[in-house]
This record gives sequence, C-alpha cells and structure tokens, in this order.
Amino acid sequence: MAKKLYVGNLAFSVTDDELQQAFASFGNVASARVVMDRMTGRSKGFGFVELEDDSLADEAVNKMNGQTIGGRPVRVSEAKPQEERPRGGGSRDGGGYGSGGGGGGSRDGGGGSGGGGGNRY
Repeated sequence: MAKKLYVGNLAFSVTDDELQQAFASFGNVASARVVMDRMTGRSKGFGFVELEDDSLADEAVNKMNGQTIGGRPVRVSEAKPQEERPRGGGSRDGGGYGSGGGGGGSRDGGGGSGGGGGNRY
C-alpha cells in the first residue's frame, strides 16, 4: 500500500517534477505535488509525495529530512490524514467586524445605567 509523505519548507520555485525526482531513489513515486495557493497561483512552500513501498517511504523520511531541495533544507514526515473541515464561508457564531460585543454597564466600571455594548448601528 502507498504511503503519503509531507514535505515542508520547500523553496517556492520547486515544481512537482523536481519533488518527484528528489524522491525517485526511494522506489516508485505514485504522486508528487507541490501545494499551490488558489488565489495567487504561488507555491505554499510544502507538498506531498506518495511512495508505493511503505518501507522505502520510512527510509525516505529518515534520509530526506533535512536534505536540500531547491536550495532549502526540507522537513519530511509521514502525512497526517486531513481533518474534516466544515464547508462554507466563515463562522456563524458572531464575531467579526461590527458585531458589537456583550456586556453592559458603563464604561468606567461604575454602576448605574450606562450604555450596554451591542451593535452601534
């Protein structure tokens, strides 16, 4: 079964092909992908390599961690499964610009009927 490795601290100029070539000596590379920012099209400085042989993948972690790819020493580890993330945009539990705040009482901390937080509009 194939094992996926995380490769961090990549130079922004490293391509998928260069990443694949760097790990080719550890057996058949099923895939090699540099993660790109969707908005800018620029590398995010990390990627993933999938090696078909688990024992060679473990060897790659040990031998490639700290090695230089594209002029930078990379961090290599076994990739962690991606956690489930909620879909959609943003949080729905308040916060953000202009959401006001809780609280009450006056500004100076004294008693009385001071202005109570909340939205100012």
